[in-house]
Amino acid sequence: MARIRKVAFQMDHISGINIAGDSTFAMALEAQARGYELFHYTPDRLSMRDGKVFAAVEPLSVRDIKGDHFTLGDRQRIDLSAMDVIHLRQDPPFDMGYITSTHLLERIHPKTLVVNDPAWVRNSPEKIFVTEFADLMPTTLISRDVAEIARFREEMGDIILKPLYGNGGAGVFHSARDDRNFSSLLEMFNQMYRGEPFIAQAYLPAVRKGDKRILLIDGKPVGAINRVPAEHDSRSNMHVGGRAEPVEITAREEEICARIGPALRERGFLFVGIDVIGDYMTEINVTSPTGIREVKKFGGADVASLLWDAIEEKRG
Repeated sequence: MARIRKVAFQMDHISGINIAGDSTFAMALEAQARGYELFHYTPDRLSMRDGKVFAAVEPLSVRDIKGDHFTLGDRQRIDLSAMDVIHLRQDPPFDMGYITSTHLLERIHPKTLVVNDPAWVRNSPEKIFVTEFADLMPTTLISRDVAEIARFREEMGDIILKPLYGNGGAGVFHSARDDRNFSSLLEMFNQMYRGEPFIAQAYLPAVRKGDKRILLIDGKPVGAINRVPAEHDSRSNMHVGGRAEPVEITAREEEICARIGPALRERGFLFVGIDVIGDYMTEINVTSPTGIREVKKFGGADVASLLWDAIEEKRG
């Protein structure tokens, strides 16, 4: 088995994370416990010259202490092919900067194992990839045609409207059939997301009971949390007021995971988070899924350890 020595995290700057719920931090803690040498860099430091991919990285050490959770060493310019593993972990939006990162990291993968596979991350936008499993989803429309979206709302009644390449609950709206702000909402979307389609989905009342995040490693479910929206919000994302609670994986959710598992493995998606409301999957998150720390907090699996076990096996 090829021994892992050097691990880099391409991420939003570590100074800005909330360690209580940050999955990248959990991965770094486990990597450090296994004796790996850690490095940190932000996406703007990624470069390519003459076919070689470089970054200005900093040696990284981490501590599970709020307000004192990291130390960075002196910045150094290195050829990223010298890394054994790179975690592609910056948050979306899935814009041209994100896409460019995948093109550059593709040049060194799989000799340097990039988690997740950058080419498939690029080709599997989270709200589009999921449509390959349309029968597992709520009724969904992707369009920026105002008449088409209005027709969809008339047919569905209540709908959820959101940007196709957004994240974290930003720009997510619940619009009822009699919503008098609907036309203004579409005007705002057209101005904010020029040239991009939007996604509209039938509203699922089951969201009041929670939006479940299920974590999968190499296509197999390993843990879940339920995220319950605040009383006056349709969004369950925890940073906008959602509440995390422990939960079991149901037989229906096992069925969903079994259906999508082969596709995840074929695409080299070692770590994925899916969102499930009621009996329906709404997203397949392949960029920077979260939930590792919450699963462990509620007595579930040590997902970070299981992920590094899988990575070590891939490097074998």
